[in-house]
Formats: sequence, C-alpha cells, structure tokens
Amino acid sequence: MSADATARLPEGWRARSDALQDRVVLITGAAGGLGRASALAAASAGAGVILLGRKVRPLEKLYDEIVALGRAQPAIYPMDLSGASPNDYADLAATIEKEFGRLDGLVHAAAHFDSLRPATNIAADEWMKSLHVNISAPFLLTQACASLLAKSDAASVVFVIDDPERMRRAHWGGYGVSKHAVATLAAILHDEWENSTVRVHTLLPPPMRTALRRAAYYGENTMALPPPDDIAPAVVYLLSADGATARGKLLDLRRT
Repeated sequence: MSADATARLPEGWRARSDALQDRVVLITGAAGGLGRASALAAASAGAGVILLGRKVRPLEKLYDEIVALGRAQPAIYPMDLSGASPNDYADLAATIEKEFGRLDGLVHAAAHFDSLRPATNIAADEWMKSLHVNISAPFLLTQACASLLAKSDAASVVFVIDDPERMRRAHWGGYGVSKHAVATLAAILHDEWENSTVRVHTLLPPPMRTALRRAAYYGENTMALPPPDDIAPAVVYLLSADGATARGKLLDLRRT
C-alpha cells in the first residue's frame, strides 16, 4: 500500500440494499460525522452494525434511527478510546464473538483533533491523547479483533486517513503524526494479510462538513462542503464484495 496505489470509487456506483446483508460491522466514532453516516449507510445495505463511541446518548439516538430503517438491529458499545486499555479491546472482541459469533468489517472512523498549534506548544497529555486515539486505538482494536475477522469469508478493515501532504505541514502536531502512522499501519497489515480473507483499505475523504473541519479551518464556510452522508457510500463499497478490487489501495475521494 503506497502513495501510488490509489483507487477511485467506480463512477455511478450505488450500494445495493443487500450489499452487506448478514454481515457484522464495527464502526468506531459512530456518533461523529463520518462514523455516524457510515453506520447509517452500512445498516441501509443490510449490515448488523456495532456502534462504538464515547457518549451514550448520541449512540442511542443513532440506534433509534437505524431501527427505524427496518433492517438488522444494531448494537451499542460505549468506549472512550482515549482511556481504553488492551484488556478493554479484548473484552470488546469477546463480547462480539459471544453476541454475534463473527465480525466481517471494521471501520476506524474515530479521530481526535484539538487545535492547530506549534509543536513546541503542545501539552504532553494532548500529544499522548492524539496518538492514543488516532493510532494506538486502531492498532489495539484491530489486533484484538484479528481472529474474529479471520473467521469471515471476506472481511474488510477500513482506516480513514487525512491528506498526507497537508499533515506534514506546520501546526498539525500529534494529529498529523498519527494520521501518517495510520497509513503506515495499514500498509504493514496489508502486506501481512495479503493472502488471507481479510482485506485492508485506506480511505481519504475530501474536505467534509464536520466538527473537526470547523475546528481546523477557522472562518471557512463548512456548509459549502459536502456532508459526511455523501461520503459514506464509499465506506460501504470498501466493506462490500465490490471493494475487493481496491484491496491494499488508498481510495481517494478528493476531486482531481
């Protein structure tokens, strides 16, 4: 998985209502922008969605929205990634195995971003939190769920990254470092799992109408940007059989 190993969403692609039928998908950051939209899109495609996030009430609201779709019943799993331990991830994997008996997809949509600032001005605890949520949590969660994913006949792990060129510029701090690390982790896992039933993908969304974008770009009219709902079908694509052609590649959704 390298910078030149890119893929595009096929023109006119639309998810079938059964694209993820009988599949179980875990989505982190499920109460956030892209995580929430991805959960709704995956559920609409037939998946049983496990909603992981920090705050219970937004997860409960999303749960009700998914139930209203009349598709597979979702599940809520509250977890604060900033304080989670390896044992917490092991417990999550054990719960998924007990309740569902399988895991076919894992979407790492959770992200932590505080603010733009010079690297020497970043507080130690803020630096650690950025790395813990953005890179350590995806690693530990994927590791904990690896045996479950391996039982699937066709599993997908989707890592959401950010613009690699922008992330190396001034003031992006721990967020920029950790997002580069996520891309490297995905590349390593792809090489290790290339001949297995578990696919690894990276997803690079365009600028979106999200809280993270508003925090990073003061004064920008984020309402002019596409909402996460417009981007979520690409997540379903990577989770579905159609996404097999993008195995080990970066799905770049930016306009060129």
